Amino acid sequence: MTGEPALTAGAASARRAPGVRALVDGATHVLDEAGVPSPRVDAVALAAHALGLARLELALAPDPAPEGFAPAYAALVDRRRRREPLQHIVGEAAFRYLTLAVEPGVFVPRPETEVVAQAAVDEAVRLAAAGGAPLVVDLCTGTGAIALAVATEVPAARVVAVDASPSAVALTRRNAAATGAGDVRVELGVVGGPGLLADLDGLVDVVVSNPPYIPPDAEPVDPEVRDHDPDLALYGGGVDGLDVPRAVIATAARLLGPGGLLVMEHAEVQDAAARDAASATAAFVDVETRADLTGRPRMLVARRSTDGRVEGSQA
Repeated sequence: MTGEPALTAGAASARRAPGVRALVDGATHVLDEAGVPSPRVDAVALAAHALGLARLELALAPDPAPEGFAPAYAALVDRRRRREPLQHIVGEAAFRYLTLAVEPGVFVPRPETEVVAQAAVDEAVRLAAAGGAPLVVDLCTGTGAIALAVATEVPAARVVAVDASPSAVALTRRNAAATGAGDVRVELGVVGGPGLLADLDGLVDVVVSNPPYIPPDAEPVDPEVRDHDPDLALYGGGVDGLDVPRAVIATAARLLGPGGLLVMEHAEVQDAAARDAASATAAFVDVETRADLTGRPRMLVARRSTDGRVEGSQA
């Protein structure tokens, strides 16, 4: 009898392509050995991306894997193994209720900043409930994460987003259109510039910001941040990293109307210095530090005084 011999059950099984779950298990091990903080989560996210899915339920994953999946998935896993940010690989990041486009050269939004956004949202909700149309300015907007969270969660709000990076401004405009955030004003500008949003002086209800604040001698440990986020979005300037945050505070003092609210993220070691900077303007009352979800002091919150006084003015 001629022709190929019939395969035994064992041989047929050996030639069968592995399932997605098995490949995810292997990828998890690879990423774990590379020091990736959330290897299983990232392995599943990369598999979903390779399959063209928004999310993947492993219990329903194809078995065997589709043709071409294994090499495409291996290439994605290798990029993550080398600590390229997951968000850059898949092209998006989740922030509160939004999915935002991200790209190299623009700061990737972090989960801890969602608490900062919440404080701005809460204030805008309070003002809208009283019948107002709160004006909210997001300084150092990056992808537009905070600005677009406010715009989508508080439809009555009027939102302005500012960044010094042309790439960030362009990306924020694309994200605004993609998320249906409405008529968000997006401006290119350097915080601290005397003419920045001069038409809004004294009219703003909320200024919110996640500015660069890392000191020059405090290089980030995570390769995803150190090697991929732009320096413009990381280092705050000055020996303490607070030059840009101080400019945010000074700009907020100018933009906010009486009773307006400033909300600003900072490093956990900068809480006292941030409070001192706000108090030194003589423009704020109720200056306080609030904690992030892990209990670390990460946010300055201050209320614009009602007498309109700012240090150095004669008002």
